[in-house]
Parts: sequence; structure tokens; C-alpha cells
Amino acid sequence: MQRKAKAHWAGSLKEGKGELTTQSEILNKTNYSFRTRFVGDEKGTNPEELLAAAHAGCFTMAVSYALTEKGIFPVSLDTEAVVTVDGSGITGVHLSITGNVSGSSSEEFEAITKEAEKNCLISKILKVPVTSEAVLVS
Repeated sequence: MQRKAKAHWAGSLKEGKGELTTQSEILNKTNYSFRTRFVGDEKGTNPEELLAAAHAGCFTMAVSYALTEKGIFPVSLDTEAVVTVDGSGITGVHLSITGNVSGSSSEEFEAITKEAEKNCLISKILKVPVTSEAVLVS
């Protein structure tokens, strides 16, 4: 399996603009620029935001898979991924998941999320610390 995305850029770093398109076209000529990446005052996306979205999605699916393998079927799982960036680059990702899961204890839910934190495909490719926290709601 392969997944593809395309980036187009025109102009210099600070004055230029780009467009991102994914294979599914859910992103289709989506704006990204210096301003969307570093200033935040323009509508559009940036690589770090897309990384956060990919990591949140991958991690949440990994938790759902692990629960299902144990015969536990989640009602809902909600994850926020925060990518931290400083002058040297991306320094970490923090995943915060809230699960509405019947038939699981808080300890079991947390153990499952810790495994997913290490083993989801996005976590495996990152060379920065990846952390997570879990909240179970009934």
C-alpha cells in the first residue's frame, strides 16, 4: 500500500505560498505558507498541524484496535495531539485521549494507550519523544 500527497510552492519562503493535495483529495489545493506555519494569522494549514492530525488519527485507531482485540468495544475515543516546536525543530508530541469505553478499567485503558503510544505507525517513525495521557469516561 502507498499513500500520496503533493505539495506545490511558488515564491520565496516568507512571501511565497503553497498548496497541498492528498491522494483522496480531502485536502485539495489547501493553502499553506510561512504565515500559516509561523504566524497563524492566515487561513490554511502547515506541516506540524498535519503531523498532529496524522498522529492523533493513527493513535486513536491503534487504541480502538487493541480494545477490540480484547473484546472491548469503545463507544467513542477522542484524541488531541500537540506537536511542540522550538528553534531546533519538533521536540515532542503529546497525545491526550478520552475514551467512553464500557468493560475496561482505568488501569487497563491506560495500559492499552501506552502500548499504542509506542506502537502506532506514526509514533514508530518519529525520532522525538512521544507521550500520552488517557481519561476514561463512562
